[in-house]
This record gives sequence, C-alpha cells and structure tokens, in this order.
Amino acid sequence: MGQVVSYNEEIPNCTFCGKNEHQVHKLVTGPGASICDECIELCVDIISDERRHDAEVNALRLPTPRQIFEYLERYVVGQRDAKRTLSVAVYNHYKRVNMEMREKATRLVAGRICNRGPLADVEVAKSNILLLGPTGVGKTYLAQTLARIMNVPFVIADATTLTEAGYVGDDVETILQRLIQASDGDVERAGKGIIYIDEIDKIARKSGENVSITRDVSGEGVQQALLKIIEGTVASVPVEGLRKHRDQETVSIDTRNILFICGGAFVGLEDIISRRLGKHESGFNSVWKQTEASDDDVLGQVNADDLVEYGLLPEFIGRLPVVSVLDDLTVRDLEKILETPANALIKQYQKLFAVDDVRLTFTEDAITAIATTAVNQGTGARGLRAIIERILESTMFQLPDHDDVDEVVVDASAATGKSEPRMVRHRARRVA
Repeated sequence: MGQVVSYNEEIPNCTFCGKNEHQVHKLVTGPGASICDECIELCVDIISDERRHDAEVNALRLPTPRQIFEYLERYVVGQRDAKRTLSVAVYNHYKRVNMEMREKATRLVAGRICNRGPLADVEVAKSNILLLGPTGVGKTYLAQTLARIMNVPFVIADATTLTEAGYVGDDVETILQRLIQASDGDVERAGKGIIYIDEIDKIARKSGENVSITRDVSGEGVQQALLKIIEGTVASVPVEGLRKHRDQETVSIDTRNILFICGGAFVGLEDIISRRLGKHESGFNSVWKQTEASDDDVLGQVNADDLVEYGLLPEFIGRLPVVSVLDDLTVRDLEKILETPANALIKQYQKLFAVDDVRLTFTEDAITAIATTAVNQGTGARGLRAIIERILESTMFQLPDHDDVDEVVVDASAATGKSEPRMVRHRARRVA
C-alpha cells in the first residue's frame, strides 16, 4: 500500500497565528513553540498599552503651581515669595516624577523605546530646596503643608542628630528608614515622598581653614554622607534598628524621586553677605560704603559663595539649587497667624473650650499684645502657643469645676499677665 508524503512537515509554523516561515518576515523558533514577528509586534503593543495605562493610574495628580500657592495661603501667613518659589519647585519635581513613570512605561523589554523624539535622551535632574530664615517663621510648617497637598509621605529629620557611619548617633540612612515607616512599609510610595532636614546650618564647618585634630563626625562628614542620597542613589536601608549589620535584613530604596527640603536659621550669614556687598568696613582708614539693600533684604542676596564661606560644601550646595529666603514675621503677621488660617491657634483653643460648652473670646488688644510678646521674645510663630498656654493655664485648671460659665474673655490685661481671663457666668442667672 502506498504512503502519502507531506512536504510541509519540516516547515515550522507560528504557534499563535499558524503562519509558516514563508508567510512572515521572521519566525523565532524555540523548543516546542514558535512565534512570528507580526505576533511579537502585537504582543508589544498590548504590553505597552497596559504599562501606559498603569503609569496613568499610578501617576500623582498634580495641582498647578497656583493651586499649591492658594492652598499654602490658607494655612501659612505671609512669606509670599517663598510660597511662590516652593509651589513652582514642588510642581516641577513631581511633574518630572510622572514624566519618568510614563517614559518607563513605554520602554520595551528589549530596551527599545517607542515614539522616540528629539528630547528622548534628555534626563531632567531634580531640584531640591534650601530654606533660609530665622526661627519661628514657618520653614517646617511650609514643608508639612506641601506634603499634605501632594498627598505623599513626609518625615522631619534633625541634622544635629546625624553622624558619619560607624560613630555614635544616627546614620543618614535612618532618615530613609523613617520615610518607609511613614509609608506603612510601601517602598515604592516612600520613593516619592518628601524629607525635611531641619537645622542644616548646624552641620556647617565652623573652623574654616583651621582643621581640628579630632574627627568631625557631625559636620563635614555628615554633609558628605548626605550627598548621594540627596542627589539620588539606590540606598540599602535596615528594616529595623539604627545600624546595618552583616546579617541584618535590608531593603533598597531609590532616592532619585524623593524631594529633599533643607532648612536652617543660618545665624551670622547676614554678616558674610554684608562683607561681600561692602556694606561697611571697620578699622583705621576705613571707607564706609552704603549698599542699596536694607538689613531685612541682606539675606535675600545670598549666593553659593556665601554659603561656602559659612561652612557648607560646594558639592552639597550644588544639590540644593532652589534657595528661598523667609522673612521675619511682623506683629501684624503674628496677629493673622493667631486668627486667619484654617487651623489658627485661637480656633484650636476655641474648639477645646467648646467641648465644655464654653465660648472663648480674645479681644483685638489681647491678640496684639500676644503678637508683640512673641516678637519681643524672638520666638516667632513657634512661641505663640506657649504664650497662650501661660495665659489660659489657670482658667483651664478651674473651668471643669464650674458648670455655670458661658464665656471666657481674654483682654489685653490678661494677655500681659496683669490679670486672669474673665469668666462670664450666665447660666446661674438664667436658672434663677
């Protein structure tokens, strides 16, 4: 009996569409399966669409700089220039984060990029922020409010507690550890957070060219340790504890998309700027010069050379390109802080008294007296709560024992400590 011979048995076919190698441009053959170039392109399109969709879903919803500014206006009094600078800087930073997520989504497994344009190879560097200003002007509060509107994890670190690795104190990686904890362990979400490092001026070199014979573990060394994580690197962070050990569990976090905001009072920086501007020279045969800038505007003319002379490393300053100067708060500013913001201090105490069905009232003269006291003490907005606590301490101690008080009135005399706040009793008369 004759045998039927098939001449197509040796021709491989695409496992997905069934076409043979003569019907397609390229056929990739593997053990037990084959795929043609047409099916590969179809798979690439499907994967790219899914990645693009995931990037759009995971992208941060960005408010415009004007919306960020208006939100800051609701909570922070004054500092309009600083708020405008921060609004633009934060918007650009997270626009860059979203842009990188979309670019990553369009990148194929083989490393080829879809829809390449003339700017496809351009990488946008991040711009961290340096805030300068005296204590109590709102540096930390501005950073907290920014994190709230952007809905990203936020932590505050104190530069004075940081030391070089191997010395007693906190390693710089502990800042990242706290950010991961603030993200409930979500490392990817932590990689888009905000870290505010306070007292950054305290790690400046104070000795100038005169190097100490002992190791500076909390000054220049900390600046060197902060350089890489501020610029952007993949850092190994211990899951628990403050030190990395050989057998300790660690996680890796990419800091390229973390926004670092550094703040400090920089006491004495005005003198350095004034000398550079030639404001005055002292000594025999001195030539007195007058600059156009007043004392209040001197800090606003700071440049990188002034910060280097103050004690910051040039490469550290280069990683903080956005510099914003916050002004001293006036009595009028402090009066607004007490009354105007959504969570104003007086509103907070009024809410506390309202729990006991008592109305708390501050007269205009009392508000002015409180603001004036804060300015005289040099504590800024940070000292307002302490002043109000002192004024209301006796009243808050006695109030729970009196059920006939309808209102507590704080006047100028009570604000200056000359008398106690006045308790208005109406319920007893109403019952009678």
